[in-house]
Amino acid sequence: MRVAMYYNNNDIRIENIPVPDIGPGELLMKTVASGVCGSDTMEWYRATKAPVVLGHEVAGEIISTGSGINKFKAGDRIVATHHVPCNTCFYCFRGNHSACQTLRSTHFDPGGFSEYIRIPAINVDRGVLKIPDNVSYEDASFVEPLGCVVRGQRLAGFQVGYSVAVLGCGMTGLLNLQYANAQGASKAFGIDISDFKLNTAIRLGADYIINASDEIEHVIREHNNGKLADFVIVSTGATPAIEQALSIVESGGTILYFAPAHPDYSFNFNFNNIWWKGIKIISSYAAAQSDLYTAMELITYGRINVSGLITHRIPLHEIQKGFDLVTSSTESIKVIVNPHS
Repeated sequence: MRVAMYYNNNDIRIENIPVPDIGPGELLMKTVASGVCGSDTMEWYRATKAPVVLGHEVAGEIISTGSGINKFKAGDRIVATHHVPCNTCFYCFRGNHSACQTLRSTHFDPGGFSEYIRIPAINVDRGVLKIPDNVSYEDASFVEPLGCVVRGQRLAGFQVGYSVAVLGCGMTGLLNLQYANAQGASKAFGIDISDFKLNTAIRLGADYIINASDEIEHVIREHNNGKLADFVIVSTGATPAIEQALSIVESGGTILYFAPAHPDYSFNFNFNNIWWKGIKIISSYAAAQSDLYTAMELITYGRINVSGLITHRIPLHEIQKGFDLVTSSTESIKVIVNPHS
């Protein structure tokens, strides 16, 4: 089968490897839709593991099942998630599934940018969902990233009536913006340096958009009854955005850091400014099983417009173009790869 083997952001090669054999409790899935995530292009993180087949936002069709499988059958349309928790450790029992060491070690064989994927038994048990008839493969491939959004806002304690500012209007930023609106945000501000992304934010529900080079604090106060944002979501690893969040959150508000920064970056801030304002700061990574089910329901019932995020659809042999689009981040939101086209 063909796979896209990642060596670095500028060197992704189409190679041939054997179709994986499956064992008891496992599934073989034909990959129909696989999204390019911004994290796939974090070269400082990915290159250390190269050569590797990336891709974790996947949906497809079951080709065969291993012994002991009763819940699924060949022909089922499914979403599979690459990271799943053990559900038995100290962290899982406390609801902090993304700190589970099992979650951080589980993965597909080989990865989503391949024609077929072996789904290990533990992933089958707690990371595979059937796709409803009215949901396309492309839309279903958003279940994993949307599940991460659901978890982040759940842990951060989003409440109805909050004013929300999203720093970084890429795919995850726009999912966060839409989910905040779906939960009853009073106002939603989209902030970015890209006019393309800001225009997309307006189309997908932002009440106001702000170029990050403008006076963000002034614009938010102007349109939010003189107050800053109750809930600030940082969906980019850009260091100016990480620091800007502190200046645009209202007293008693919350900052959700949703994306990592470069490992060399250190966050310096005036502690008393945070202490006096009573700011809650939280980070979030990955998703728990319940969040994935919520994400699937949000997509199934049209509460989140995921198809409106797709800007490019490409075959596997053009995946280098897809990575270039995501890396440049100027005219794309979500790139979907179809490994069989």
